[in-house]
Amino acid sequence: MSLGTVVILAAGRGTRMRSAKPKLAHDLCGRPLIGWPVAAALEAQAGRVVVVLAADGGLEAVLPGGVATAVQERADGTGGAVLAAAKLIDLDAPVIILAGDVPLVDAQLLRDLAREHAAGGADATMVTVELDEPRGYGRVVRDAHGAVERVVETKDEQGVAAELLAVREVNTGVFAFSPRILLEQLARVAPVAGEIYLPEVLPLIRAAGGRVETFATAGGALLAGVNDRAQLASVREECQRRILARHMHAGVTIVQPASTCVDVGVEIGADTVVEPCSQLLGTTRVGSGATIGPHTTLIDCVLGDGVRALRSHVVECELRSGATVGPFAYLRPGALLRERAKAGTFVEIKNSDIGEGAKVPHLSYVGDADVGEGTNLGAGTITANYDYVKKNRTRIGARVKGGVHTSYLAPVSVEDDAWTAAGSVINRDVPAGALGVARARQRNIEGYDERRSDAGDD
Repeated sequence: MSLGTVVILAAGRGTRMRSAKPKLAHDLCGRPLIGWPVAAALEAQAGRVVVVLAADGGLEAVLPGGVATAVQERADGTGGAVLAAAKLIDLDAPVIILAGDVPLVDAQLLRDLAREHAAGGADATMVTVELDEPRGYGRVVRDAHGAVERVVETKDEQGVAAELLAVREVNTGVFAFSPRILLEQLARVAPVAGEIYLPEVLPLIRAAGGRVETFATAGGALLAGVNDRAQLASVREECQRRILARHMHAGVTIVQPASTCVDVGVEIGADTVVEPCSQLLGTTRVGSGATIGPHTTLIDCVLGDGVRALRSHVVECELRSGATVGPFAYLRPGALLRERAKAGTFVEIKNSDIGEGAKVPHLSYVGDADVGEGTNLGAGTITANYDYVKKNRTRIGARVKGGVHTSYLAPVSVEDDAWTAAGSVINRDVPAGALGVARARQRNIEGYDERRSDAGDD
């Protein structure tokens, strides 16, 4: 079934977020709130996706490509928002309308709604759900033959008849319309307190001889809107559950889902194990057979097959197949660990290329450096990359044996198969196969302890 225009109402939605940031720009599992219904519409292959924005803007920067925008110049309700998008609606295909703050709408629902709308020959199809506790939602009122008459809002129950309050079927705010009759009748809806309510078009369509149908869906996920941070947290739980379930069904082991956070854009290969208390965020991609965690954070990283990252924080890095990280390592942007390379315990690496099979085992800082294959840098290695004017690179060749507590004062090069003596400060190039020694010769002072003791007695 071909989808026509999907209109997403992102203007004039009440909020209690207590934030300088627009509500729909708040992050939800690696995607702004408005991005969720937009992604659903794009996945459903809508002919056009239109987001209706408020006049004060604020969302343009977070919208993906391929989305058209309309501006609702004044806050005149959901019907007014649809009228603001009228010129962008394809009149020759069904139009679907939904709110921008209901992120649990998915592509399958939009496809099903379009199919039901077409199959039923309706001019308006409203998605509804039955709730055990429908308090506050718009109730669907039907006539004696079961046809939809109207929607009655019950946010304020005072003056609402008891028989209407007993109705359990409620409006979800998701609609499909034949666009010509929608726009024709919507222009006739009388404003209430300056606002035009979209559901008020239903009795007008019916009075004009059009058909109004419903499409029932199970559960209340479509009603899980976000107006404050508590609701955002509640919706995040459900989004996270869906994301983790998708990965687990694809062959990923997530040992403790309740303590694991995976953003919607993350990719994970089969047979990878994600241990408890780990976060895979942003655009992170992990190959197959890897082990992540426990207590590991990956942000915008690329990991090859079989990588192990234990109790570490890794940001904008590439770890190629068989590399190992941690525990307690910090890999900063620009770090590349080639095949089978190691960044061990309490190691920090940034903007450096660690060669195939090379090891930085523990207690070291490597910044702005190129390290060749098979090299081993001893404990306490430091590349002193900043001379208070600019950053300089350290170049360490292949199969180098770096002694413990060696400092490399960049710019400096250590050629293939060279060695450095423990405790050295290397500030000149070391030729291939040579031993670089840069430390004072040890001197032992005999009787030092006894002399100190005698001095103390005085």
